[in-house]
Amino acid sequence: MSRAPDVDYSATSQRPAWDSLPPQLQEALAVALGTEIVSVADPVGSGFTGGFAARAQLGDGRQVFIKAAPSGMHAYGAYQREAEVVPQLPTVVRAPAIVATAEVEGWFAVASEWVAGRMPGTPWTIDDFDRVTAACEEMALALRPSPLAGLKPFGYLVEDDVAVPAQILAGERALPRGLQPWLPRVLPELAELAASGPEILVGDTAMHSDLRPDNMVIDETGTCWIVDWNWLTLGPRWVDWAGLLPIAQYQGIDTFAAIKRSPLTADVPDEHLDVFAAVIAAYMFKNTDAPPPPGCTPALREHQRLHAWTYLDWLAVRRGW
Repeated sequence: MSRAPDVDYSATSQRPAWDSLPPQLQEALAVALGTEIVSVADPVGSGFTGGFAARAQLGDGRQVFIKAAPSGMHAYGAYQREAEVVPQLPTVVRAPAIVATAEVEGWFAVASEWVAGRMPGTPWTIDDFDRVTAACEEMALALRPSPLAGLKPFGYLVEDDVAVPAQILAGERALPRGLQPWLPRVLPELAELAASGPEILVGDTAMHSDLRPDNMVIDETGTCWIVDWNWLTLGPRWVDWAGLLPIAQYQGIDTFAAIKRSPLTADVPDEHLDVFAAVIAAYMFKNTDAPPPPGCTPALREHQRLHAWTYLDWLAVRRGW
């Protein structure tokens, strides 16, 4: 492959229909909502899991967004975690409110506020990048120090990834396929950067930790909403926003100038940003050649390959590779 893969983030999931969910779960959710579920739209195509996710019309006129999954699927725990976390977020953080939950016979469902809008970053425009940047700056201010107790550090999510480049160098892991041909040449420097991750990526800000365009919605007023709050960790206040920069740069946004402008990163050492990018690049390319985890779609691996490619490109410009 001589370029990054194309990923259509509106068509990455394979989700069941509403009619395939257990009737007991549908009934329990209607009871929790306090009204009839009149109709349910086709499941959304974004995301990488097989969990149910679709807009629903209620008998009292409201619209909600329903997600549901059986136990044993990753989405089951993710939906439970989101239902627990979102009510604890400050109101300045635009996250759709949790309306109701239901759990029966090994299934969990959560209904949240419906936000009509569109996904940014398909591709990135300057206007949408500015809207999302402003949302990230507000979110970081509201979540520092963390208003949620018991969050694990960001390093916990990537603790198995910081050694991946060094493992490839040592012959303990295969070089991932489909990435830049110059990757073997820069592996020593990439390994050194990634190894610094546990020391650098620490902080007291509650972070979304999985911020990407398909986890955001721009509504008709231009407000950026953030969804899928199931990976919260503690870390530096700039990490969520910095995670968007390589793909935005790849799509034509001058993120190097944005780094100097934003209060999130204006005083962050260049080396810290490079360490973060090296860690995420390693995280992304670690399993690109493996089958997707149970309950996840093949598009997950293409997403990871795309992001590994763009993170490596971003580092290449910054470090003269």
